[in-house]
Amino acid sequence: MKSPTEDQSKGEIIKYLNDLSARIVRIENHLGISDDNEVREESERRSPETTEYLSSEEKENLLEMRIGQFWFAKVGIAVFFIGIAFLMCFPFSNIPVTASIVFGYLLSVSVFFLSKYWKETYPHLSGYFLGGGMFLFYFTTLRLKFFGSEYAGQIITDSYTETILLVISVVVNLSAAVSRKSKYLVLFGLTFGYATAILSESPFTTFTLLALMSILAVYFRLKFNWYPFIFAGMILTYSAHLFQFANNIPAVNNLPAAMLAGRAGLLFLLLYSVVFSFDNKIRKEQGAENAAVIYSSILNGVGSYGLFLLINFVIKYESAPVYNLLASITFISLAISFWIKEKSRYSTFIYAMLGYFALSVAIIYEFSSPAFFFLLCWQSVLVISTAVWFRSKFIILANFIIYIIIFITYLVMEGKVSSISLSFGIAALISARILNWKKDKLELKTEQMRSAYLLTALAIIPYALYHAMPPSLISVSWIGVAIIYYVLSIILKSRKYRWMSLLTLLLTVGYVFIIGVTNEDPTYKIISFLALGLVMLIISILYSKKKKSQTKTG
Repeated sequence: MKSPTEDQSKGEIIKYLNDLSARIVRIENHLGISDDNEVREESERRSPETTEYLSSEEKENLLEMRIGQFWFAKVGIAVFFIGIAFLMCFPFSNIPVTASIVFGYLLSVSVFFLSKYWKETYPHLSGYFLGGGMFLFYFTTLRLKFFGSEYAGQIITDSYTETILLVISVVVNLSAAVSRKSKYLVLFGLTFGYATAILSESPFTTFTLLALMSILAVYFRLKFNWYPFIFAGMILTYSAHLFQFANNIPAVNNLPAAMLAGRAGLLFLLLYSVVFSFDNKIRKEQGAENAAVIYSSILNGVGSYGLFLLINFVIKYESAPVYNLLASITFISLAISFWIKEKSRYSTFIYAMLGYFALSVAIIYEFSSPAFFFLLCWQSVLVISTAVWFRSKFIILANFIIYIIIFITYLVMEGKVSSISLSFGIAALISARILNWKKDKLELKTEQMRSAYLLTALAIIPYALYHAMPPSLISVSWIGVAIIYYVLSIILKSRKYRWMSLLTLLLTVGYVFIIGVTNEDPTYKIISFLALGLVMLIISILYSKKKKSQTKTG
């Protein structure tokens, strides 16, 4: 059991540490490197009274003080300024609308000064009052055009003038928030900017404001080193863009201006993705990618291209292939920049896969079946080539899975096998060869993926030739493939190709004995049996010579 002296000593140590923390807080406040309101509240939370040495009655009193001092202040100020907003919209018959506008601006400016005056005396109230003043200043500007009634109508009817005034109010609010160095107030000010973008009646103005807000979100994230800024910026930006698109869907298919705005919106989506990617590329905390960096890349990529695809799907633009090609170039460029900048694994993978996917969508939009299957097949070779440079096992594995899915989809959709299926086998051989050339540069230290591609080619090529060649030439074509494999094994000095040659010959033997014997065409029987027998004898002789040379060497 602890003695009272030990408890007292621990209490004194904790009190000393808290006093030291309070001194650091005051120094930070003096240097302007922390948020007064936030730090003061945190200091209150870490005061000596919050330790385990308080009695139950003292803890209850402390909780009561916190609720009365902080939570009542937050709720009370929010309720008060919402009440002022309702008051400004109330239809007084004898009071002109200009009076409520003047009242709103005077009150908001007074609150700004009161917040500054209370900065040292009542720091917990000062920050909340500044937020309330920001809200009132923006709402008063909003009241110039909106929330009119029979007695209190609009002062401004032109939407462009109202948008300009709202932008000015956003600048004023952000300036006040930045001067206080409060990340919460800055984020509060940014939301007013996004609200202005949504309220604008011009899509181009909306897109431009959203681009500016995304730039500011990245800037303030880097300035305050606060990751929620970037997540909040992405969510607000892409949500506002979606809201603008949803409101204009009825007019898009009928009005040329709306169609033009929709196309411009696709380009702005790509611009947003580039802007938000800069947060991770120029962040101060360089090094291994943490969870926040990975999640922000995922949210940015999925948000931008997901909305991009949705707009393409709803509005069937004739130029969709071109826009998807631009998206592919954008995302692959981002992947390259991340790799060059910091050898990024995850962000490179995310943006690269989005780029490859966008290229696939462009191919599907531009070409009809089965032509696009042919191009998608060879796109996988392009993906393998870039994945080797990125040294990404994730891209290689994902590409192989997608390659198999595309081949199966081709078989299901076409219902027949043509010469295009042969290209899948050749692409698999080339992919395996690329992996072998650069296997020392990959994170993939085994031969598993290369073997997977070779096994795929081993199955696909005979299957394709079976359907593409005349029945009398099937076995001959398989023998030719086996010979090619054996030649490749000699040139490349690879045992895998020798095994592929042997397995293809065994497959041919089974086919010839099953089909050849029952075939009624005597020419087919003669050619297939003679060709197969001759090739197998030649290969046997070659293996005999190889064994003798190994024996002599040994």
